[in-house]
Amino acid sequence: MSTPRVAVAAPDAYGVEAALQVAGAGGNAVDAAIAAIITCTVTQPGVVSPMSGAFINVWGRDDDPLVIDGNVEMPGRGRPPEAFGRGVEPIHIDFYGGLTVHAGHGSVATPGMFAAAHEANERFGRAPWRELVAPAAHVARDGYRLGSAAADYLVGAVALFARDPQSREFLYQGGGLPASGQIMRSPDLADSMEAIGRDVGVLYGGELGEAIAADMTAHDGLLSREDLAAYRTTTRPALRSRLGGWDIGVNPAPSIGGPVLTTMLRLLSERRVRHGVTHAGDVIDIERLVLGYRHRAIDRADDLEVAGRELIELLERLGPAGLEAVCASPETIHVSVVDADGLACAITTSAGYGSGITTPQTGLVLNNALGEPELNRRGLHALAPGTRLASNMAPTTGRRSDGSVLAVGSPGADRITTALFQVLGGVCLDRHPLQRAIDQPRVHVSVLDDGSERLEFEDEQPLADAVAATGLPHVQYPGVAMYFGGVGAAMLDANDGLEAAGDPRREAATGVG
Repeated sequence: MSTPRVAVAAPDAYGVEAALQVAGAGGNAVDAAIAAIITCTVTQPGVVSPMSGAFINVWGRDDDPLVIDGNVEMPGRGRPPEAFGRGVEPIHIDFYGGLTVHAGHGSVATPGMFAAAHEANERFGRAPWRELVAPAAHVARDGYRLGSAAADYLVGAVALFARDPQSREFLYQGGGLPASGQIMRSPDLADSMEAIGRDVGVLYGGELGEAIAADMTAHDGLLSREDLAAYRTTTRPALRSRLGGWDIGVNPAPSIGGPVLTTMLRLLSERRVRHGVTHAGDVIDIERLVLGYRHRAIDRADDLEVAGRELIELLERLGPAGLEAVCASPETIHVSVVDADGLACAITTSAGYGSGITTPQTGLVLNNALGEPELNRRGLHALAPGTRLASNMAPTTGRRSDGSVLAVGSPGADRITTALFQVLGGVCLDRHPLQRAIDQPRVHVSVLDDGSERLEFEDEQPLADAVAATGLPHVQYPGVAMYFGGVGAAMLDANDGLEAAGDPRREAATGVG
């Protein structure tokens, strides 16, 4: 039996298979993670799409952690002023008990996932780019079994996807609404994936980009040829923190998720020193402090990068106790991979809830990032073209002094940071095994538009007691719930070798090979 080369956690078995296939052919953790995430943008339709934004966190054994920012950005280059504020309409979908999303051609932001993945492969990978995209093309052409999460979302969001002729054709390819286990295919998407595998430029300035821009022009969309051609990734040093014996790296500003998660972790570390143990009440208190500050000072900021840096600078200047005094006044997927050489890669990608739009003859379903109110607190189309949108995504890597390596992340909108906050606290401070840290019950503080708070939590007695002690309104879930994210983690443990863990709250797959 050959020695395992990688550990991978992904949304489904197709992603794991793609990662192991690439690693078996000589690829490293970065190559494997890219193959998995691209494949899952095909096999998780509705939940995500290839036309997403992404952050890629890479930490090599002898290097500092870096984050490639491939998040979506505001389009509109070359469009007349009267084009702004159009092309978006509210759609009610039967998901999470019913919610309203804003969709249509005017909700589509400039996608960056492929640009970021290609950049990561060129800088850190070993395998040829075409081999990383090939598994996605294969499953799109030959078919894949639809998972229950994707099936539930497509059925719940039928009002969103059935509005568009191309999306409707995909949705009803079995003769009715899709069901879990149904074989789904998209020959057009397979052709697009193969073209991108030959040359990623086909999307950002070539034939596929031209097709997308033409469809946008015809239907009140802002995304233009100029936007796609001008898109560039940005690479930044990861934002780092000490947590127990771990050095943790997350994506920095202008991401909201990274600075918020970092602040939570540093406050938790200080509380742990003070109390000697992690209390559920501390977890709730820290979430209230940091998420309340975010609501007041970050979400509507003119410059997200400045606002995110100010939060960290405030923490460093005042210390945890000082910051506490100041603070007191759909959808996403994630892949984590580590390899036997100590390379860690965490990738999170999001398309929002989806625009419901498929560009004709391409199979490419587009994002609705401009239509998500929580990502556009300043209003519809209020940003200047080229501005990166806000993001909760927080793919995370970590190293311990004994040589152990961690890659971890989660989907879940604003629950991303609170899910990772609790899991990382469990692993790094409480020294729980990886799976136990993911399985433990979670709590989330929802800060409503008027600034009021509501606690949402999974039923477990110490946690329930801590929630009751706050006196706040709350929603209690009887067991683990998809609402609280879907953490996936991979680790190279200095003593026990490679391992991976998935979240029981969502469909997940893991593999070591």
